[in-house]
Amino acid sequence: MIKKLLFLSVIAIAITSCSKPQDPFEIGKRYIGLLTDSTQVKDLKLAFPEDSITSIVKAISFSSSSSQIEIYSNTGEKLLTLTATRPNDSTATIKTVKIESPLYKTTNGINKKSTFKDIKDNFKINKIDNLIGNVVVSVKEINAAFTIDKTELPAELRFDNTQTIDQLQIPGKAKIKYFMLHW
Repeated sequence: MIKKLLFLSVIAIAITSCSKPQDPFEIGKRYIGLLTDSTQVKDLKLAFPEDSITSIVKAISFSSSSSQIEIYSNTGEKLLTLTATRPNDSTATIKTVKIESPLYKTTNGINKKSTFKDIKDNFKINKIDNLIGNVVVSVKEINAAFTIDKTELPAELRFDNTQTIDQLQIPGKAKIKYFMLHW
């Protein structure tokens, strides 16, 4: 019995020691590095132990406000902007994450410096929204919305935000302005 217990303990230690550590810059469907869709605001320091965390409260209307949490590296580079599910509540979870730094990349290698071709080659595009100055390319696979500035598009697509834009109309070399994850 003791031999079996010792054997199982050795196996458990071997399995846990072989698991690879989480890449702090990897983006998946429900996580970014150590930040997950269930991380509470009060626990952000655990997910970003070496980074600076600042909170900004913006008044949207008389009845509500929005609080954004910005994450900066120890060198001062802006990494992420987070929005909580409830403003000014330390037990709230994160509902959106804006990727500010090219250090963060999906498991397919897509980051802020990628192009529309990179998105198209690696993900199934679910929807393209035509906004005033941008197009937003939605990818459900990782709950992401990639924003591309309309200056990256042909002239005939830049000024009419009522027009439906097909992915074939977006040049492959169009750069990502930024992207967001929605949980």
